[in-house]
Amino acid sequence: MTSNPALTSGASAPSIPSSAKRKGRLTPWFFAAPGLTLLLLFLVLPFLLALVLSFTDQRLVTNEEIGTHFVGLRNYIRLFDDDSFWAALRNNFFFVVIVTPIQSALALLLALLVNQKLAGARIFRTIYFMPVATTMAVVAVVWSLLYAPDQGVINRLVGVLSFGMVGPQDWLRNPTLVMPAVMLLSIWQGVGFQMLVFLAGLQSIPLDLYEAAKLDGATARQQFLYVTLPMLKNTTIFVLITTTIYAFQLFTQVQIIANSGTPAPVDSFRTMVMLMVQEGFSNGKIGYASAISVVFFLIVLAISLVQRLLLKEERAV
Repeated sequence: MTSNPALTSGASAPSIPSSAKRKGRLTPWFFAAPGLTLLLLFLVLPFLLALVLSFTDQRLVTNEEIGTHFVGLRNYIRLFDDDSFWAALRNNFFFVVIVTPIQSALALLLALLVNQKLAGARIFRTIYFMPVATTMAVVAVVWSLLYAPDQGVINRLVGVLSFGMVGPQDWLRNPTLVMPAVMLLSIWQGVGFQMLVFLAGLQSIPLDLYEAAKLDGATARQQFLYVTLPMLKNTTIFVLITTTIYAFQLFTQVQIIANSGTPAPVDSFRTMVMLMVQEGFSNGKIGYASAISVVFFLIVLAISLVQRLLLKEERAV
């Protein structure tokens, strides 16, 4: 048997030219450059600018004689002493605590229904997703009409379901009912997106697991509890976190309600984004609005870090 001369002589494999190595290292950055550029222009730079402006008394319309001055932490001190800020933050958390679990649970239920091999399942998937494809401004205007105290469909439906025991409600002018009204339209509009995410997770579960569970005598309920839910853990975490982040960005619905006739007291439904827009563009206080935006960013960042921690623990298991 003859041996390979290259091996017997101890010759090494041909080395890759340094130019080729450099090109290989730069190729991923070349493909990532467009996305990184957009992130830099529309996320990093605006945040840095807001961070700088939050320490100034910058106004929307500047006066050359007065100018812009560095005020240190004055905006942040004023922010935490502002009752409107705490009311907006409370409304945001109230919205998140109620909407996130209900919307996620309803999305999982719809995903289980449309995942069945039944005739017309694709049609129902389209119907459930249609509100997501509709602009939120249009949805808010339509639901404002549905909430009309006199001829609104919602009041008529409540009257029918309660057999006339509950009279018409002024949903958008009652401080107690305005946030539940916003929650209802938000859940209806956004549940289709979470449904698709859960549907993708359901379709990625191996069918062998269900077959093995059936052979062991597991009922449909037991298959859901011990097969479906554990296999959807990462999907559920993703849905809960993204829904929470979207809920903190609540703005369009409440802004349209604020502009519709005579709404409820603004502190009963104003959110952080709405407060930020009002202070920055209505009141012209760019420095103060920037401080609100920085605090808002830190809240969203904290939620993202929680998501990363939970997913890291899941991968470790």
